[in-house]
Amino acid sequence: MTRNVHQLTVNGYEQWDQYVDQHQDGSFYHLSGWKQLIETVYRHKCFFLFWSDNDQIKGVLPLVEQNSLLFGHSLISTPICVLGGVLADTSQIADELVCYAKSLADKLNVDYMELRGAFSSRSHDDMVAPEAQAHVLIGCELADNPAAILAGIKKKQRAVVRQSLKNGLTTKIESDVDNLYHIYSTSVRNLGTPVFPKKSFVELKRIFNSRCEILTVFDGAQPVSSVMSFYYRGNVLPHYGGGIAKARELKSNDFMYYQLMCHAQEQGCHYFDFGRSKIDSGSFRYKKHWGMEIKPMCYQYYLVKSTALPALSANNPKYKMLIKLWQKLPLTVSQYIGPLLAKHLG
Repeated sequence: MTRNVHQLTVNGYEQWDQYVDQHQDGSFYHLSGWKQLIETVYRHKCFFLFWSDNDQIKGVLPLVEQNSLLFGHSLISTPICVLGGVLADTSQIADELVCYAKSLADKLNVDYMELRGAFSSRSHDDMVAPEAQAHVLIGCELADNPAAILAGIKKKQRAVVRQSLKNGLTTKIESDVDNLYHIYSTSVRNLGTPVFPKKSFVELKRIFNSRCEILTVFDGAQPVSSVMSFYYRGNVLPHYGGGIAKARELKSNDFMYYQLMCHAQEQGCHYFDFGRSKIDSGSFRYKKHWGMEIKPMCYQYYLVKSTALPALSANNPKYKMLIKLWQKLPLTVSQYIGPLLAKHLG
């Protein structure tokens, strides 16, 4: 293992984030705040690796170990996040970081290591990718005023947004997570997915501060849709969003995302990053209606104990029965049990 590779400690957070901020491929999901969140809330062991010379960081690779009887043992860059993988000044430095990560995966005896981002090198032909990538990234440039933003939405979806504007809905930027958590946990329970712990949302607000914002839609006094978004380098990234049953009738989710676009543009953002979606999922079909650009997303794997790529999908027959049972749980029960399972997802 190279003597230039080290593990991030509290004293290095600022320098790590400065490196991510200045790197052309640096993303919100590479920031050190995720290490703080994952260690504090999820209790996973983090290996945030960096390559340095003369105390200057020249490459980073955040990794998190997850170990579950149900979902397996893995080393991921980065769970809970949309992106991850290597950032480096040179291909040689990237190679050294990945070599170190593979040695770590071997030492931990995980099933596999997953990098959520492209990495290409002849030195690492043992890194494998699915023949057909399952995920894509969706987003669009933001026009410079609300009318132009609306005009840029695909015609059919634009009509839905126009209809939502007639329903007397209002929005509010909220500082606490109560409305968001109730709405989001209801939404994911209905989809058959375990919800993350409420503490995770509280910590995201605390750690990322002004870079993390909650926008909630109200029908009169009732909150009906809500979204937590991240702001980074001129991008707005709606990450956790949902609506209660009434949202479908009110078109409040459509109203919410349009209002978020307008609000973000006013805050100086130029790009609406609609995030990751699995191809042919309900989320993908919904986002596709907006007419935004679709970009392929590369997942790459280093198999250690596993002999095949992981299949953590709602379409996996192994999980279909669990999903159906989960959808029938009372909300309070799903909020109690969900975090015990969700800590190994994402």
